[in-house]
Amino acid sequence: MSKEHRTGKPFSNAETAAFCGQMALILESGISSLEGITIMLEESEKKDEVEILQGILDNMKETNSLSEALISTGAFQAYMLNMVSIGEETGKLDNVMNALSVHYEREDFLNKSIKNTIAYPLVMAGMMVVVIIVLLVKVMPIFNQVFLQLGTEMAGLSKALMNLGHVINNYAIGLIILLVLLIACCILAFKTPKGKKIARNAGYKIRVARHIFENTAACRFAGGMALTLSSGLSSERGLELISALNEDPHFDKKIESCRKQVAGGEDLSKALSSSGIFTGMYSRMASIGQKTGAMDSTMEKIADLYQGEIDDRTNNFLSVLEPTLVIALSVIVGIILLSVMLPLMGIMSSL
Repeated sequence: MSKEHRTGKPFSNAETAAFCGQMALILESGISSLEGITIMLEESEKKDEVEILQGILDNMKETNSLSEALISTGAFQAYMLNMVSIGEETGKLDNVMNALSVHYEREDFLNKSIKNTIAYPLVMAGMMVVVIIVLLVKVMPIFNQVFLQLGTEMAGLSKALMNLGHVINNYAIGLIILLVLLIACCILAFKTPKGKKIARNAGYKIRVARHIFENTAACRFAGGMALTLSSGLSSERGLELISALNEDPHFDKKIESCRKQVAGGEDLSKALSSSGIFTGMYSRMASIGQKTGAMDSTMEKIADLYQGEIDDRTNNFLSVLEPTLVIALSVIVGIILLSVMLPLMGIMSSL
């Protein structure tokens, strides 16, 4: 079981993966889901885990259904609940749980990759702003005192920068409050569907971010299709479930196009290619998987390849971004210091 539980709120991807992994291990050992929950309850030491497991166990004793028991907790995502229900109906619950564990581990990886891609530049930019503010507020007045002692004063760019420092210093409390409110608004906005849509649309205008978003959506699609197909669902039903799971409006158009083609009798591999979901090597892999009757395992391989590609793109992006931000900071600091050092050297040489 995961380390943290929040009654009535969906588990995180990592928590869901941990739960599914333990259930898969129990079911593959020949132990029933009811006995498995009992074992997990006996081994659990945390109060919140005991409460949720006890709730599942009590519900299962009444309904004899794991999916209904999980629904009653309000702690699991709708996609997982649908797949567990399908696993119970098809008698492949152990396979479904194992596949769900892999699926949510991948989801956790993708979410962390996206967060790292966004958070790292923001942290670096914040550090740059702090360094620049310190120079303007603390360092520039020191140089101004030197100029005054030499019988002159700052002029041009150096004077403008020093005045900017005075403004920041005089209105520091107001600026801090404004900054905190701005950050709070951004955080709240990104947690709402509309805010996420705005952020995603803005990201799609940046080439690197667009590739990461597209690969992430394709990776999730492939992983979800691997799970649904391995559970014995038809490709049409799988596309329906994946469409509900997808959060990318740009990619949703491709899924809808693929669904219409499959519903019209088109082969899944051809529909995936013509709709633009898979291209190049991935499209050929899907075609081979269709011909060999191993589409579920092929989708799993495609998801793994996309995951590796996302990891590479993210690492490459960050490896380029870090020196770029350092260079930008160095240039800005250099301009600020040179704006006072060059006139100061001119004055010193004339003495």
